[in-house]
Amino acid sequence: MIYEESQQPTMDTQPRVFLQPLAAPSILGLYGLAGATFMVAAHMAHWFGTSTTTLLLIPFAAIFGGLAQFLAGMWAYKARDGVATAVHGMWGAFWMAFGVLELMLSTGRMAAPSWPLFPALGYWFIVLAAITWVCTGAATAENKSLVTTLAFLAAGSTLSAVALLVGSDGLLIISGYLFIICAIAAWYTASALMLNEAFGREVWSLGKTTQAQQTPAVPMGIHEPGVIRGQA
Repeated sequence: MIYEESQQPTMDTQPRVFLQPLAAPSILGLYGLAGATFMVAAHMAHWFGTSTTTLLLIPFAAIFGGLAQFLAGMWAYKARDGVATAVHGMWGAFWMAFGVLELMLSTGRMAAPSWPLFPALGYWFIVLAAITWVCTGAATAENKSLVTTLAFLAAGSTLSAVALLVGSDGLLIISGYLFIICAIAAWYTASALMLNEAFGREVWSLGKTTQAQQTPAVPMGIHEPGVIRGQA
């Protein structure tokens, strides 16, 4: 490259590294997962509900659990957190699709299935369960709180798949309880991430693994000064 005289670099020029602040995306993602999962799961478990309940759940599930969580997944990608990217991106997309599906069913644009027999949705839960189980395994390298959240999420998805494939309302109720436990664990994990970040110390324990505890507070990416990986 040819420089003009005025553009010639000087020996005393010092490189500068700029760090871009990034809050833990999973705070938003896990709260979105917790809220949408709890409300729908409580309905599945027959804690509440009328003929109009589904219509009331649609917008909140699609935006609160869908859009907000999907955005968190994209920010988790920027934070180089592969587990959070997969979980929030996948489940955020699912909740948005779930909202569209329920809207189509409620408005009569799509023929209603013979509930609880719904094989097409059951097969989608097989996909969700398969990916979530792998994410659960990957989370064992991070912290026990996230593992608990994902394990119950995966278990609920697995049982939901079976329930929808065979048409069992009883299994759907049980899966609803599994999802409720998942929602509580997700709420705890998100709260721990937020409180620990706000106070700059561990307020609520996440049960970090030995590997996670040994990771520097600001780990540098390989050959990329200023690039950090992870959320906490």
